[in-house]
Amino acid sequence: MTAATWLHGQNIGWSFQHLEEIFPVATVSRGGGTVADLPCAPVDVADVEVPLGDGAASSVAEVIASTDTDAWLVLHQGRIVAEEYTGAMGPATRHLLMSVSKSVVATVVGALVDRGVLDLASRVGDQVPELASSGYADARVRDLLDMRSGVGFNEDYVDPRSDIRQLDIAAGWAPRRHEDDARTLKAFLATLRQERPHGGSFAYRSAETDVLGWVCEAAAGRSFPELASELLWSRLGAEHDAVIAVDDEGTGLFDGGICATPRDLARFGATILAGGVTPRGERVLSEAWVEDVFRGGQDSAEAFASGADDRGMPGGHYRSKFWVPGTTSGLALCLGIHGQFVWIDRDRDVVGVKLSSWPDPLDETKHHATTRMFDAVATHLCDRARP
Repeated sequence: MTAATWLHGQNIGWSFQHLEEIFPVATVSRGGGTVADLPCAPVDVADVEVPLGDGAASSVAEVIASTDTDAWLVLHQGRIVAEEYTGAMGPATRHLLMSVSKSVVATVVGALVDRGVLDLASRVGDQVPELASSGYADARVRDLLDMRSGVGFNEDYVDPRSDIRQLDIAAGWAPRRHEDDARTLKAFLATLRQERPHGGSFAYRSAETDVLGWVCEAAAGRSFPELASELLWSRLGAEHDAVIAVDDEGTGLFDGGICATPRDLARFGATILAGGVTPRGERVLSEAWVEDVFRGGQDSAEAFASGADDRGMPGGHYRSKFWVPGTTSGLALCLGIHGQFVWIDRDRDVVGVKLSSWPDPLDETKHHATTRMFDAVATHLCDRARP
């Protein structure tokens, strides 16, 4: 497998489970602590009806079978009630998280802010002098977290000339096409320019998270894999190390390069659900930080509504790299292209994880079916638990 072929539809299922065999990676260590137990209490949810709208319906089993699922699991009240793997995928297999990585990066940011290492109001150019002449110079850390900088960035995944594809080339995830293509992620980020005032409407730009990872390293004076291990992964009670893809300079692809196992990803989701306390009982985020994710900022909903892409979440908001649908303030999602999901449902005490290999980056039908599935499962579990 090569940088030219790993994202071809027929290869994705293998590539996402073997990223470290294709690209260089750095380890995010789980440390030497005890593993947080996730007790199993299986519930048969295969036949639970999944309403799809307009009178159509499916079942959990049918949704799983029709959405290129590699693994999925559900925690209810801290117990694994459903868990399934397909093909060669297993509980110990690391899977590419794509943009679910963004939520992990933002959690490290939150930990640094809670410790007074990083200020959300600080300017990017002050934190990272190498970006003082870029479009990000006057953006604030909060602008990056909420994807509200004024930097121009085209996130069209199928356009080979788009900025996101140029970012992939710089990171080594796609072959270079021209001699003047940026050869490192940092070199590419320095070329981006401001098009409108910072702090305005939401616009999805993966580059924001790559700048954010750079800011973390500059503020703490440590590499991101070290920070992520110390502040998060070693405290989760994770069973396995995570890894993050790196470019030729060793810079992490913060916007989508983290790989982790499904159960460890569920432990991450459970930490957010519990207000920043890990399944091992360690606080990694302040309760105020987590509450802010679910509640949003004063103008988060307005900024989201005025943006170009609400991902089917009218009335919702995007805060600190989490998607919060407008239907309830108790639900937050981590989303990644090609079908990566973490469903964090505080009202019903449910965490859902789904790792997939959709041939297309975005698939509205499969996305809709997956979110409806998790909602149906959560409802079924709560109904079942009532006396």
